[in-house]
Amino acid sequence: MMAKRADAAAGTPATVALTRAGVAFTALGYEHDPRAAAYGLEAAEKLGLDPDRVFKTLLANVDGALAVAIVPVAMQLDLKALAASLGGKRAEMADPAVAERKTGYVVGGISPIGQKTTLPTVLDESAIVCETIYVSGGRRGLDLELAPDDLLTVTGGRFAPIARAR
Repeated sequence: MMAKRADAAAGTPATVALTRAGVAFTALGYEHDPRAAAYGLEAAEKLGLDPDRVFKTLLANVDGALAVAIVPVAMQLDLKALAASLGGKRAEMADPAVAERKTGYVVGGISPIGQKTTLPTVLDESAIVCETIYVSGGRRGLDLELAPDDLLTVTGGRFAPIARAR
């Protein structure tokens, strides 16, 4: 699986970064419904994917510094676990406007790859058992399939147990 591009995928910072890094990925597009309440669950449903393999990208403040958390769409981010995984004491969700400004992406389309600012990145350890996972491709209606290890290589991230059931 080399960099296959859905026509809509061409040119997002995420696909450009993966192509530059020589990382194999597949881009999958779908018709995004602007009324969707949960973007990640919408992606899993519209693409016919197992929600345990579709991950959402969230930004949090850990002791005042931004960090990226990547968790399965059917789960919640455990803020205490995220803080602990980064050696911090306290974490809270980042303001959406700050998240958009720092990443260069819009909420609902924030990719962990190709962000404007390189931030500490943590991928939930549930991804370890998956051959490939799906993350946002940098806009609503676009997901990228890639190996979890490749995601961590390109983001400089690490695995940690940061998700919990809703």
